[in-house]
Amino acid sequence: MKCITVYTKSFEEFSDIFEEILKTPLTEDEEKTIEGITVSDSGEVPEQYIDRMRDKPEVVVMKVKEEDITIFQHGEVFEILIPEKESVI
Repeated sequence: MKCITVYTKSFEEFSDIFEEILKTPLTEDEEKTIEGITVSDSGEVPEQYIDRMRDKPEVVVMKVKEEDITIFQHGEVFEILIPEKESVI
């Protein structure tokens, strides 16, 4: 799964740019700024990562069912996990 990290603690700011993030092509370890918020491609994460994060009480887990995207919110970041079969472009 591809992991995109969004550096904001504000759900409102995150949701405002979510669709734009999905449309923005990023190479591994590349950072871009979208509306003043840093977005970074954090590479690939194993499927087990989702299970480990779901078990942590400080992590909020969200799901975009129609696109099979998982979103974690913890600390001051959001992590968007996109299955490899999905195209972000």
